[in-house]
Amino acid sequence: MAVKGRATLPGGCSPSFSLPCKLGKFAAGAAARRRGGRGMGVTVDVRQVYRYPFEQVVASYLHKYPSPMEKHVTAVKTMEEKTDLATGIIYRRRIATCQNVIPEILRKVSVLKVSDIYLEEESWLNMQERNMVMKTHCLTWTQYASLSEESVFRESLENPNWTDFIQKGKVSVTGAGLLNCVLETFAQTFLNQGVKKGIKIMETLLQEQCGCPFS
Repeated sequence: MAVKGRATLPGGCSPSFSLPCKLGKFAAGAAARRRGGRGMGVTVDVRQVYRYPFEQVVASYLHKYPSPMEKHVTAVKTMEEKTDLATGIIYRRRIATCQNVIPEILRKVSVLKVSDIYLEEESWLNMQERNMVMKTHCLTWTQYASLSEESVFRESLENPNWTDFIQKGKVSVTGAGLLNCVLETFAQTFLNQGVKKGIKIMETLLQEQCGCPFS
């Protein structure tokens, strides 16, 4: 797995629905390190090969949350699902509800006084071509942060019994003072810790549900 992160100052995310579970731990440090109101951007590129067939990987992904392995993702609801009769492509739109793990002391900033964070994911599943494309964005704090994330599961080029996972995400943050520092930490943690944890959950689920991986 290759995970690359880059932060730039100033100026310039499922798969995961895994939010920054360690946000609170880092937020105070970020606030102490940075002051002022400069924008920033964080990007990440992920490539992972699951040694399981595409159908098994997609099925595990669609049922990944809620999971005891990620307690902060409390619900995932399918808002819309339809099949294109001409192509057979299945479109889904899902909303994930995630706990806001920012410490109470930092929620004095009014925009952070929310109990839950919401993510919207759109996906297009093409069983004939064995690929699923996903686009995810955050519905919370949109006036301060822009999150865009595109992912794809596809039959591996190395082995038809394996599945490639490719993800590109970017968060652009604008704000001032403490809020900017908190959202910077949110972006970094979401795109790095969240991705790694999401992949670990997928690997565990696949082994539990499908047995040993294909060689």
